[in-house]
Amino acid sequence: MNRKPDRDGGGRYAYHGLERVIHEKARLGILTSLATNSAGLFFTDLRTLCELTDGNLSRHLAALKEADLVEVLRGDSGGRPQTLVRMTAGGRERFAGYIAELERVVSDAVDLTGADQTRREPWPEGWSPA
Repeated sequence: MNRKPDRDGGGRYAYHGLERVIHEKARLGILTSLATNSAGLFFTDLRTLCELTDGNLSRHLAALKEADLVEVLRGDSGGRPQTLVRMTAGGRERFAGYIAELERVVSDAVDLTGADQTRREPWPEGWSPA
C-alpha cells in the first residue's frame, strides 16, 4: 500500500500512504495519544484526552484493533476493572509511515502556497469561468 510516490507526474498528489482507518479525526487523535505513551493509556484517560464518549471511543478502538493498530488489555487496578490500550509494534510502524506521508502533504502545500498566488495566468483562448 505504501508505494513510492511518483514525483515526476502521475499520482503526484495521490498520497497512497494516508490510510483511511488512521485518517479519521478521532482515530488520529487516539493513535497520536498512544504514540506519545508507549506503555499505553487507560480507557478513561484516552477518552478524556480525545474528548470522546465511551461509545465513540469503543467503536474507534474496535476499528483500530481490527486493523491491528492497537491492542486492548483488560485487567484490574486496585480491585477495579481497567482497560489498557496500547499500539502494536506494527501499528507504530504504520503510524510512523502515515506521519511521514502527512509531512509530504504539508511540504507540498507549503510549496504550492509559497508560489506567487497574486499573479494568475489569463484564461486560455476559448475558455471562461464555469
